[in-house]
Amino acid sequence: MRQLADRGVPQEEHPSGGPHRLGDWDAARIFLEVVRCGSFRSAAERIGQSINLVRRRIDDFERQIGATLFTRDVHGTRLTDEGTLVVSAVERMESASFDLLRARNSVTQTLSGEVRVAVTEGLGTFWLAPRLVEFQQSFPNILVDLHCAMKSADVQRHEADVAIQLSRPTALDVKVVKLGRLHVMFFASSKYLETFGTPKTYQELIKHRIVMQFADQTAAKEIFDSWFPGVPQQDLLVMRTNVSSANYWAVAKGAGIGLLPSYAFALGGKIVPLELDLCRPFDIWLSYHPDSSRIPRIRRMIDWIVESFNPVRFPWFRDEFIHPNDLKSVYKGDNLINQFEGFRADWL
Repeated sequence: MRQLADRGVPQEEHPSGGPHRLGDWDAARIFLEVVRCGSFRSAAERIGQSINLVRRRIDDFERQIGATLFTRDVHGTRLTDEGTLVVSAVERMESASFDLLRARNSVTQTLSGEVRVAVTEGLGTFWLAPRLVEFQQSFPNILVDLHCAMKSADVQRHEADVAIQLSRPTALDVKVVKLGRLHVMFFASSKYLETFGTPKTYQELIKHRIVMQFADQTAAKEIFDSWFPGVPQQDLLVMRTNVSSANYWAVAKGAGIGLLPSYAFALGGKIVPLELDLCRPFDIWLSYHPDSSRIPRIRRMIDWIVESFNPVRFPWFRDEFIHPNDLKSVYKGDNLINQFEGFRADWL
């Protein structure tokens, strides 16, 4: 009878490090992030880890594979020929892991469990979050994980079940739906206008204090360079921020004139839409993996989101721009449930 150590594949035929080491999906995932981001630093920022940890995991992964996968220089990383072969294998691992997650979710065909929604910070904070009570009243057993950030989430790579963003997703294997259009325009607080006056023309505007949000998907630099050509930012801006909430409250508290979506008049602060011919549209896009839509709780969330941005019901999401001063006569719907403080009393 063979001894236990002699059973199975001869030891010398096992890959170096043992099969369990080659199954280290976490190291493989980090390897793929470095490939996609082009550098250790960018990959570390994307996955929220230190650059030293990323380097260690790549070193570990190279030892597991038994080959050098990257060459490094001042410009970033470059795949070796061996690294290129490994990328294809790891991408197949990634695809299989996502298929496994979706299969696991499909097993439970009940309206319970978790739905992860990724959305831009402004739309998540000021539009979806106040209205989620509607969804929760209808589906109390569904946990909504609302992730508000200006970086786009990749539903193909299972970073979220549903994503809402201001730039159209380019991945081929995802479903994409246009929800509506966001119209960004200048607002100022009543207090600011009482102190500094109300600009009526472009020439008057450039003499005022401007607040802007600079972040992924806001196109702030493009807007500034287009609207204020040749004007240095430091000559016009008094505040830059990376999040919508800080931008809104800076305007609402009188720091300066700022760009906000046209529905911002309903947020409860004493802000005034300006009569200036400067407005920037952003299409609002919903994306999700086709398989995810067959999971009942995600399907319900998708349907609810689509209705939450219905341009017929909410005219500020129409393709054509409607000035906030004219929205009162256009909006014909019922009072919004649990919307913004002071909304129904001041407007409807």
